[in-house]
Amino acid sequence: MSSARETWPLSGHENDRLCKYGGGAGIPSRDLLGYGPSPAVVWPKGAKVALSFVMNYEEGGERCTLHGDSESESLLSDCLPHDDVSPLADQRNTVMESLYDYGARAGFWRLHSLFTKRKVPLTVFAVGMALERNPAVCLALREQPDWEVASHGYRWINYHNVEEDVEREHIRRAIRIHEQLLGKRPVGMYQGKVSQNTRRLVVEEGGFKYDSDSYCDDLPYWNRDYGDKLHLTIPYTLTENDMRYTTPNGYPNGDAFGRDLKETLRYMVEEGRAGHQRMMSVGLHCRLSHPGRDAALAEFLEFAKSYGREVWICTREQIADYWMEHHSPKGAGSPMKTQHDNVGELPRRTSSRDEESTDSAEEGDEKAKSEDDGDGDVI
Repeated sequence: MSSARETWPLSGHENDRLCKYGGGAGIPSRDLLGYGPSPAVVWPKGAKVALSFVMNYEEGGERCTLHGDSESESLLSDCLPHDDVSPLADQRNTVMESLYDYGARAGFWRLHSLFTKRKVPLTVFAVGMALERNPAVCLALREQPDWEVASHGYRWINYHNVEEDVEREHIRRAIRIHEQLLGKRPVGMYQGKVSQNTRRLVVEEGGFKYDSDSYCDDLPYWNRDYGDKLHLTIPYTLTENDMRYTTPNGYPNGDAFGRDLKETLRYMVEEGRAGHQRMMSVGLHCRLSHPGRDAALAEFLEFAKSYGREVWICTREQIADYWMEHHSPKGAGSPMKTQHDNVGELPRRTSSRDEESTDSAEEGDEKAKSEDDGDGDVI
């Protein structure tokens, strides 16, 4: 078969017609097929949805000339649309600073109270520099054994043009901060504003069970871009995320946020009842935690708990542990398979042999379903 460049010399490209492409030399690849229409996953105790709440603790790690940066922060705040929130070169933006300070001084504690009173586990994406600036927050995190604190990098900055050696040092420095202030290293990683080197550096560093720098699926997936080192990715969300309070045409109030969360979970539970289990993430930010908004969040927590065992509210580390035990490609449990075996192949028509394989996988999942040890609580 002739290449696209040979057939279409003016518009052809070497990646034309490929469904997986772009990888190599430690650079992430793109995969447009994924698991296909019917991924065969069974969550612990028959849950239909794995629900992961994520608190982003970033305040004190953002851009600021007081931190040695060349400009002020400009992103993800409650500044009004008519305010000029462009980065100020070599100047402080004290309005922006105070909006971020609210998250460390008040917003964290409101979310902390909301989740601890209801005994709901969550994962905290914590920026290393931010942790260093608030020992009270670190103490509160250490006192929550049901919470997970994952790394959100050393700084809350855009790493797109950061030199590789600097980003590598930041990853290691964040790990050290977690060990010193929280008593344990992080096993999850979410850089947020990544470079093309981020995942490779995370894999090379080792010690991480997963990263969440992806938005491409409703289920975890194994990454094979780094040689013999299989790496688990648990996708995050920019949709069910309170950051949309700050975006044009986003959430105008807490009612809209709460309604979106309820509709998303309701639909996913229905998908799960039909045999297509999913994972739902909810992103929260301390500086956006205000009473009216969190009233809607509290209502959603009760709504989620009303599903009983159908909704597994868990940390991302619990999801990673379950996935490694029951869906490892190295033979444990029933491996989740994508729609292609080799790079560039189109999905093939299902045969009777495929159906037998699927039946076998489902039997393995039914066995996993009955195993409760290490699965965490289903709320």
